[in-house]
Parts: sequence; structure tokens; C-alpha cells
Amino acid sequence: MTPPYRAPAKKPARKTGLLLGGGAPNSTLIAGALAAFLDAGIEFDVISASGAGVLMGLLYTTPHQATPRQALQNWADTGVADSIYKMIPINYKVFQKPGMHASTFRDAFQAPANNPFYQAFQQSFAGVPTAWSDWGKLMLSSLSPSDLSAKSLGLCAHLPFLESAVDFSGVAHMRPDFYINAYNLSEHRMQIWGKHEIAPIHVRAALSFPFLYAPTTIDGDDYIEGAALDTLNFEPFIEGKGEHHDADTLVILDILGDERLLRRPRNLYDAWVRSIITPLVKISKSELRLFELEHNTDARTGQPKRRLLKLDLMGGIPEQHWPDTLDWSSSNMQLLFDVGHKAGLAFCRQHGDLLRRKPDASPLAA
Repeated sequence: MTPPYRAPAKKPARKTGLLLGGGAPNSTLIAGALAAFLDAGIEFDVISASGAGVLMGLLYTTPHQATPRQALQNWADTGVADSIYKMIPINYKVFQKPGMHASTFRDAFQAPANNPFYQAFQQSFAGVPTAWSDWGKLMLSSLSPSDLSAKSLGLCAHLPFLESAVDFSGVAHMRPDFYINAYNLSEHRMQIWGKHEIAPIHVRAALSFPFLYAPTTIDGDDYIEGAALDTLNFEPFIEGKGEHHDADTLVILDILGDERLLRRPRNLYDAWVRSIITPLVKISKSELRLFELEHNTDARTGQPKRRLLKLDLMGGIPEQHWPDTLDWSSSNMQLLFDVGHKAGLAFCRQHGDLLRRKPDASPLAA
């Protein structure tokens, strides 16, 4: 009797890469998926990030005074209470006023134990509901002075909270190779930095989206966010450009390449937000397709050079919620985190045997 046919088992991946795309505030989709990877014990050899994916990747690998799981959840908590967001649809907790006067004002409410302003502020809002806490932060933001003028090159300060969220002393020592991108305006080329080069200023450059932030100057050259041009940073995996063209499996977390993001705006502010997102949707879809055709297809056989596993992060968003997916409201950011987490867990169940490391493999952070 002929035994039943059994498909050959998939061989575990030898070298895995993770691509974290740009996008905000729906970056909590990525945060939720990364939390799922942590829960499932999935790790990667190489991480390549663009835009908001840079911050998500650093929270995932080298958070400051928190576990990676806590840091990713904390990002989902940066949304503004819905009752406030309905009146003022701006995330003043993330986008803060620029200039030295604003910086000095913020420093008065920072965390040192001997800072009386900080202590008074903390005591005033300790234990109060989130809405009241967010209202207090709105009052502080409104009272803050600013150097913003018609001569300014950007609306906001460059991520004043960055060093309190990321442990930069550990970036060079994390286990996976880690890459970020920024576009060099002075030399008109994309710049890639690896983990041994990354300092706070490089992350700020990688997140300097035009108009929201002024270009970041490094060694006399001006940089803007790489995701404004390359929403997915494939360069480390391209033969002749990057060191990791031998990666046999790439996991892609893309939160821009979905045309459901393109829709009639609800108001003027929403129209402005969607004016930023609209060109990025096409860029993201085109980049993935270009990589598949030009860099991931064997010219001789026509077969893929490596596995491309795209995690469907947006498939679980309820249809009625799509108009709100670009809001900085607390409810939206929490919902998207949960959607991303569920999608990530489902992905791990499907591909876990392929991606999971052997028990003797080193942990995520060295």
C-alpha cells in the first residue's frame, strides 16, 4: 500500500530580516505586532527601519528604563484622551513647540527629584483620570512659549522625549544588526546608518518629516526623514548595496501601502493629514513591488531569491473605524495596538516554526 504523500517540512530560516515601515499615528499597529513577536519568542538577525518604524524598532530593542513590551505598550498610551481630541485634534504630547524658550519651559517640568515644578505637577495629577491628566498637559503646552515664526523651517521640536524613551547606550550592543535611513538634502542621496553609528541626532534626522520638523543638520549636511521617499528601507538586503543580501527570509511590516487610507476627509485638519499620507500610499506599494521584481527574482530561473512574508496589519481594522485610523486619539491608538497584536500572534502561529530560534540562540539584546 502506498503511504500518503507528505509535503516536506519547511526548513528553518538561516537569516531573517525585519522591515519596519513609516507611518504615524497608525504606527501602533507595528508596536502591537512587535509585542506579539516578543510574546511568541520570535527574534530577527537584521532590522531595517524607516520613519516611525525607527522609533518602534528602538523601543523593541533598546528601551529606556522599561522592558521592550512595556515600552511598546507605552507608545500606544501616548494618544490624547478622546474627550479632548474631539475639540483639539492635535497630539500635543508628541508634537511640541520648537525653540530654546520652549525647551527651557519643558525642562522646568522634567523628572529630576529635586525639581519643585515637576514635583508639584506630578502631585496635582497623581491618580486622576487620563482625561484630566491630558487636560493638564494641554494647559502646559498652551502656556509654553515658542520661537515659531514665518522664518521657521518646521512646526515642531525634534522629539524632546527621545532620550527618555530609548537607551542609546545599548543601541550598538543590541543583538540584531539595525539600520535606519534619512535623506541627505545637501548631497541628494539616501543615507543609511547602522547600529554602531546611531546616536539621538541620527534618529532625529530619520524622523525629520518636512514641514512638521526642520531638517536636521549633521556635520554640515541637512537631512529629512527617509520614509518621505523610501517608506520601506530595503537597501541593507540589496546585493551590491547592503551587507545582508544573503538573508533568506524577510518579514515586512507596512502600514502605508493600503488604498483604504485614501478617503474623503472629515474636516480641514483631516484633509491636511491625508495630504501627507496620500503620496506615501503609492510609494509604499511601488517599493515593495519593485523589490520583488528587481531584487528578489532570480534572473536565470525566475524564482524568488528569498521568502517575503508580509504581515497583514490592517486586515483586522473594523470597516467602520477606517475614517479614524489616522487620529492621535487614545481610543484609536489603543485599538490599532490591539489589532496589530492579534495580527502578529496569528502570523507567529502560521510562521513560528520557520522564524523561531533554537533554544541555545542568543537573546535579542547582547
